[in-house]
Amino acid sequence: MSEAKLERLMKIKGAIAAGHFSADGKLLAYKGDIPKEIAEMVAKMCAANTLTAEMQADGFSALTKMKWSPLHGWAVAAGDYAVCVMDHYGVFVKLSEADFNAIFKELGETVRS
Repeated sequence: MSEAKLERLMKIKGAIAAGHFSADGKLLAYKGDIPKEIAEMVAKMCAANTLTAEMQADGFSALTKMKWSPLHGWAVAAGDYAVCVMDHYGVFVKLSEADFNAIFKELGETVRS
């Protein structure tokens, strides 16, 4: 199942890699032109950032009384690339080609399919 989802994510404009990771940071599957060692490190980073983002969303909800939870996803854009994550799937994209609305729409449809 995750193979089909990764294939779908790789069709996002500017995608260079897509991955599926567990909540504890294990790489479950990936596609793209990056070494497996890098994909494994990224899986750990994505799991850690997801936990941090969940904590931040819960904190924002508590402090502001605004609805910040549940977490839908997160992104980091730096240098020439961005990583966008939803649930336990992520995609690396070229920042110059990134359309974050389209990326998160596709992530949402993909992870829920």
